[in-house]
Amino acid sequence: MNKTVLITGVAGLLGSRLADWIVENKPEYKIIGVDDLSGGYKENINKKVTFWQMDLVNHPIENIFESYDIDYVFHFAAYAAEGLSPFIRTYNYKNNLISTARIINECIKYNVKRLVFTSSLAVYGHGNGGIFDETQQQSPIDPYGIAKYACEMDIKIAGEQHGLDWCIIRPHNVYGIKQNIWDKYRNVLGIWMYQHLNGEDMTIFGDGTQTRAFSFIDDSIEPLWNSAIRKEASKQIINLGGIEEVSIKDASSILRKVIGSGKITHLEARHEVKHSIPTYQKSIDILNFKYKTSMQEGLTQMWEWAKNQPTRERFVWEKYEVEKGIYNFWKK
Repeated sequence: MNKTVLITGVAGLLGSRLADWIVENKPEYKIIGVDDLSGGYKENINKKVTFWQMDLVNHPIENIFESYDIDYVFHFAAYAAEGLSPFIRTYNYKNNLISTARIINECIKYNVKRLVFTSSLAVYGHGNGGIFDETQQQSPIDPYGIAKYACEMDIKIAGEQHGLDWCIIRPHNVYGIKQNIWDKYRNVLGIWMYQHLNGEDMTIFGDGTQTRAFSFIDDSIEPLWNSAIRKEASKQIINLGGIEEVSIKDASSILRKVIGSGKITHLEARHEVKHSIPTYQKSIDILNFKYKTSMQEGLTQMWEWAKNQPTRERFVWEKYEVEKGIYNFWKK
């Protein structure tokens, strides 16, 4: 008897690439995909996915759970723009908190075997000297991180009170083929590719000494699958992604080397975490994570894909909820 998985955010980077992997490696699984196509594109979705276009906040998601016997839920849908979130607070909380609460409810009612939720390193805030360990106290510094942390707490409560099995993944700076490069506010590597393709300078906030651990998507897909099916992953919170600390300035240099050209313009510094370096041993021990792809290799693959993408209009918010304190580079 076939088993069934539900992937929310199936048109985005994580969702679309996980669906591709399941089709290729786990053909016995039926895949139900949900996306409102606000941040992903329909052509990203594998043809073997049964696709439902809907908004998780307002549409009747219970119809999906009534229609299929779902074994595992991968809840990836979110608008992940930490820096922008203080200026779109209401949208941020609806998009993250309300949608997740509705998914939790259905998982409980329909006895889903496990809910896998992608949280974010944003829950750590500045962390312990920039080092983010799963056991340390969370202290987010923006509404996006606050929303993700609230979702984590609600999922844990659902486990305690209703018997929901879960695994929380905290991915970090994932990039790769099928990423949205047309969004002005998120995915710095994609933003740079868009800027270069459109004859613009690549922009860096501040002096570029901020550090991140960038993660090529291909290295994270099988571990994401393992977070649903492995017994050891039950009720675990796990950092997932790259293990190499890279400054934003150095990341731009690697990309310009891959492209063969490109100029940098420095913008005003913004409110953000200075150093974001997660521990990763838990992902190795439990999810069998393997760091296989160097940043230069990953960016080479992504660039070859990006330069062959169709021309799309850049996504820009029509109206911010709050404009006081907005950075000059985001002003209308």
